[in-house]
Amino acid sequence: MSKYETFREKYPVFIYKSYEITESENSVDVNYEFSIPSLAVFRPSWSFPKPSNISVSDDLTFERLVFSLGMAEAVSYWKAVCPPEMRVECGELSAEQSEWWKKLYFNGLGEFFYVNNIDADYNNFMNIISMGKFHNTEISEFSELSDCLVAVGGGKDSALTLETLTNSGIKCKCYAINKRNSITATVTTAGLTEDSLITAQRKFDRSLIDYNKKGCLNGHTPFSSVVAFSAEITAYLNRLKYIVLSNESSANESTVVGQSVNHQYSKSFEFEQDFHLYEKKYLCTGIYYFSFLRPLSEFQIAKMFASHKKYLPVFRSCNLGGKVSPDIWCGECPKCLFVCLILSPFLTDDELTAVFGKDLLNDTSMTEYFTELIGKSVHKPFECVGSIDEVNLAVSLAIKEREQNGGNLPFLLETYRKNGFYHPESLDGKNEKYCKNFNNENLLPEKFREILLNEMERLL
Repeated sequence: MSKYETFREKYPVFIYKSYEITESENSVDVNYEFSIPSLAVFRPSWSFPKPSNISVSDDLTFERLVFSLGMAEAVSYWKAVCPPEMRVECGELSAEQSEWWKKLYFNGLGEFFYVNNIDADYNNFMNIISMGKFHNTEISEFSELSDCLVAVGGGKDSALTLETLTNSGIKCKCYAINKRNSITATVTTAGLTEDSLITAQRKFDRSLIDYNKKGCLNGHTPFSSVVAFSAEITAYLNRLKYIVLSNESSANESTVVGQSVNHQYSKSFEFEQDFHLYEKKYLCTGIYYFSFLRPLSEFQIAKMFASHKKYLPVFRSCNLGGKVSPDIWCGECPKCLFVCLILSPFLTDDELTAVFGKDLLNDTSMTEYFTELIGKSVHKPFECVGSIDEVNLAVSLAIKEREQNGGNLPFLLETYRKNGFYHPESLDGKNEKYCKNFNNENLLPEKFREILLNEMERLL
């Protein structure tokens, strides 16, 4: 019997027991309680800043938002032993809602199941039981909602979104979970004040780490769904109309060749659509959630971002480096290499070295990650990286640019050329096709669509 099956037999129930809301003049604190009987009790928490003139006392809409964030949080703790039954004791879910959450958990845990060699079946991996009777209560939308809440993570994508919107005269507030230097620097580099940044404090229950060390299951979870629901709370408290993400069309590609295992599932258009519909039907705040960069590929974003060189010293996209203070590029992970590769046609070797603190293109230890990124492996790196085709295009354009300038090719680019992967005869057509591409599977309101099209025409 596998560890997965053994845990499920020993710990058959996960309980979403409670959430507690405490309000002060300038913040709202939320404490959750999850339990796995006979094993553990988990108590993560959040703190959200709010304007002093806003109160959530007896606000049923806010309670639904808080409850929903708890459902998004719960998956991190459920996955420790993957109980077959999830019992929701503190909220009401219709059968349709339960199915919505089951879909998010299953697809969002695709990498977790793959890496842990778990043959999970959608029909029986989890049964969500709501202990309260569902009442389809109508909730009024706020009529005075306006302006944008831009989620900022410190990377190139959110920097490009913020730069483009502010330059177009759109009024923006920024949202972050737990402040990092790169996030604050991105906001101020865009010309906004630090007061424009609204930071929610998330406290993960670190006792889960101890259980992982003792042998409980561990792996990737759909964290972007936590971003979505927590941003919804922040937008609601600040009466902001739009939640603007910076997820791109490349996030739709499967991470494992031939399988529907996507590290970025909760950044995909499928999840964006699902969240949009869930908000409209069950949360009913009038807030509109969408990704501004959804029509674009990572390649297009990199080319546009590289024209805004003021962000090069401040942006960070490294998950490992984000865990230290101040946040850095670790220079050793596939995410660092991917960002380096996708920017390599548009920046010089010296500029790239200045960004990452080392010459990644000449780093022989990056060979395995490079092989995965260009699609010569069973799977791409389990990271938020672009599609295989656009990585190959970026690498090929970087080779062409350096050869035209008479420079020597760095190790990774020379390896690519020697292995016969470089085909310069088709580059111009592919480059033009990518630069003109505009994926119409998106939820951009018309005014945002026009802004993005105008910026594409200007920069691409």
